[in-house]
Amino acid sequence: MKNFLLALFALLAVGLNAQNFDKQAIDGIFAEWDKPDVPGCALGIIKDGEMIYSRGFGLANLEHDIPNSPGSVFRIASTSKQFTAASIILLSLEGKLSLDDDLKSFFPDFPDYATAITVRHLLNHTSGIRDYLQIAYLKGLRDDDYYEDDEIMQWLINQTDLNFTPGDEYLYSNSGYWLLGQIVYKVAGKNMREYAFEKIFKPLKMTSTHFHNDHNEIVQNRASGYASDGNDGYKISMTTLDMIGDGGIFTTIEDAKKWDDAFYSHDVLGEDFWELMTLQGVLNNGEQIEYASGLSIGEYKGLKTIRHGGAFVGFRAEMLRFPEEHLTIVIFANRADANPSLKAERIAELLLSEKLTQTDKPENEDLITLGDIEEFELDQITGDYEIQTGIILKITADQDSLNVLQNWDNSSYKIGRTLGNSFHKAKSENLSFTFSELEDGYAQTLAMVQYDRESVAKRRKPIDTTGVDLDEFAGNYFSPELNAEYTFVVLDMSLKLIVNGKTLAMDCNMSDQDQFTTEFGVIRFQRENDTISGFELDSGRVKNLRFAKR
Repeated sequence: MKNFLLALFALLAVGLNAQNFDKQAIDGIFAEWDKPDVPGCALGIIKDGEMIYSRGFGLANLEHDIPNSPGSVFRIASTSKQFTAASIILLSLEGKLSLDDDLKSFFPDFPDYATAITVRHLLNHTSGIRDYLQIAYLKGLRDDDYYEDDEIMQWLINQTDLNFTPGDEYLYSNSGYWLLGQIVYKVAGKNMREYAFEKIFKPLKMTSTHFHNDHNEIVQNRASGYASDGNDGYKISMTTLDMIGDGGIFTTIEDAKKWDDAFYSHDVLGEDFWELMTLQGVLNNGEQIEYASGLSIGEYKGLKTIRHGGAFVGFRAEMLRFPEEHLTIVIFANRADANPSLKAERIAELLLSEKLTQTDKPENEDLITLGDIEEFELDQITGDYEIQTGIILKITADQDSLNVLQNWDNSSYKIGRTLGNSFHKAKSENLSFTFSELEDGYAQTLAMVQYDRESVAKRRKPIDTTGVDLDEFAGNYFSPELNAEYTFVVLDMSLKLIVNGKTLAMDCNMSDQDQFTTEFGVIRFQRENDTISGFELDSGRVKNLRFAKR
């Protein structure tokens, strides 16, 4: 009788958990997508093993007015990485590979640096391998261009250098997870779609989940991806690429619950499996990083989290788990402007408000006025702020507001003062700027916060361009690693970049002596005997890419 009562109380508690939250407030987070003529998302909230709330917002298909639902099948982009990692972990537990096996043992054609790269490095993004999607971008390819696995392998083999010594740093690389997918094929004797189905999806009854390695395949209940057409409408945003490993999972909210259940139950995938999946990487200097095997282990406002997001073409995804609270929030979106990570955090703040650490607010906050805070004059704020080498925000005054110019893409926008020395982008709650450290009459530090992610930039001295001859940099440059030619020309007294002879010219903004910033990243020209001989390019997940002047 005692056990029966305990079980009954447990069931009642679960029932209360399913009811004790404000569904209307959660729906309000998605109000902009809760319309009959726009793409949106599917949402699932899992508490104590129960799907306490799930629903769709907006349309899965605009052409046929098909609404999103928990059964809609979404591409989840990089959120797929945990399933690639799971396949590798299972193979290691089967004794078919070791996490300390080196890359060259699987692919002998790689340069010798591959002997220092282990499977574990690939899992933790500490390999130093350059990102193949960034390589494709630097080659002049775009999302709608087509290429195949064999081409990617050749691109990677052609790289004569790494971003850094394996294990020295963490830098997210899609190449690492694509290679893990290729390793599964080598070791298991079947492609990862087949292996994951046999070892993960079938046992867990995830019947609507698969690695999508054929873009011509018909998928029932598929949500189409969309992006803005620039005119208050939408255009289809899909891909013909068939790569899997770094992405490629198609799944539903309903199946995501089965995967979440497996994290707690250990019936199919045991404790040793999940211990390896959540084992965080360690750098060569002993520093532990947040990234584990396709999962990021961290915290949100004082509570432990296990999470991963994803973004590719017209799809965005987030799976945010609070393991100690037995709460998971899953959002799969089919619109390129979505930020499901931010929305998942807002849901968490509603459901875990009493447990999350909130930012302390001063008493009588509503009574604070600008007169209570020492405000900088606008001319004390203006100037250049460097986020990282060559990545600069140029701040100029415009009457009673400020203009921001991003030198990497030449985009500009206006920001207005909100309180003290904090400014917000017009019509945006998700981008703010705070200036501080007044010294010699000028603010020295800029903290930029976008979707709760902070970047700190320091004021930099203006560049003296006196005597700079842009014609010195003009000419053709070739990279054997990219098999691409970059041409620099001087047009209208500014330097422009043309890739592989294409007519589109990219602006090059001088950011230091012999250094320019472009949409591609930072270009550092090199000299021999005071003559330009080539350059190195740092472009996000590709570092120190060399070009020689022809």
